[in-house]
Amino acid sequence: MEEKEKVPVSIITLVGGIVITIISLWVGQNHGLLPEQASEQAPLVDGFFDVMFTIAAGLFLVVEGTIVFCAIKFRRRKGDDGDGANFRENLPLEIFWTAIPSIIVIGLGIYSVDVYRQMGGFNPNGTMMAHHHAPSHQQVAEMPGSAIAAPLIADAEGMESTEAVQKDSYKYGLGATPEEGGKAADVVVDITGIQYGWLINYPDSGVMAGELHVPVNKDIQINLSAQDVIHSFWIPAFRLKQDAIPGKDTQLRFVATKTGEYPVYCAELCGAYHGAMRSSVVVQTQEEYDTWVEENTFAQQPELNQAVAVNTADLSESEYLQPYSQEMGINSETLNQIHSADR
Repeated sequence: MEEKEKVPVSIITLVGGIVITIISLWVGQNHGLLPEQASEQAPLVDGFFDVMFTIAAGLFLVVEGTIVFCAIKFRRRKGDDGDGANFRENLPLEIFWTAIPSIIVIGLGIYSVDVYRQMGGFNPNGTMMAHHHAPSHQQVAEMPGSAIAAPLIADAEGMESTEAVQKDSYKYGLGATPEEGGKAADVVVDITGIQYGWLINYPDSGVMAGELHVPVNKDIQINLSAQDVIHSFWIPAFRLKQDAIPGKDTQLRFVATKTGEYPVYCAELCGAYHGAMRSSVVVQTQEEYDTWVEENTFAQQPELNQAVAVNTADLSESEYLQPYSQEMGINSETLNQIHSADR
């Protein structure tokens, strides 16, 4: 009886490699692990993540597949009490499993440096010299939409307000991309991290807020600092995260590409209320953003109380009721008719 011809190991290895490659590529592009992309920087980070995930999926299939295959192929048979084959060394195999990971690691390192360069990591300071304003405790207390935990109020009472100073020190972080390196940002925002909230200040308009508002498709520069401990400003939808370090300026520069509201987290354990240190970034059209700035500029004017508040104790009855009577359509003729009827 003729023996069946065995399929060459090389053919099996080739087919297995093709199958594993196809599966890994599909998994790497369809893992669904990342949130929505909402910035120009996000596709750069996602592309790098997809490559790493593809390689990881391939290695997982190879390693776990080999373990399962060997567990089945070389399992102990009934009645087999002998020792297994004695393998002391295999130089080609050792070279292979050393060279391949080395090539992968070096390739990923070069790729990551290129992504970092495209995101402006090699030129975080750019050409922009911005004024950074430290908010006073009174401004903190009046911030609209503030997402600051209770201990912040007590800490804010002891915070010293300082004059705006021009920062000429080197900033760490992500700055202008190589293509935008010679241009100033469209919007500059100063953000200070304190336990447990983000103080957001727009130096050009003087607006302060508890959430970040930016126009869509505009170059945004964020100057980060911290008052107490290290915080980390993280916007998952933008794929951006940067530490806010006491005594050291850091920077983020990005372009938001989709309107909407996206969460902001502190990604550095900064104390007992770290989990409550959350805010949001609102990406708006240019018209919506201009309206928001205008409304908040007016709302935060020092003379606002005089403009909208009235001391009713100093008004006569007719002066106090005049606005309401106008809304009700009551005039002097109507009042005369009422008085005539009473008589």
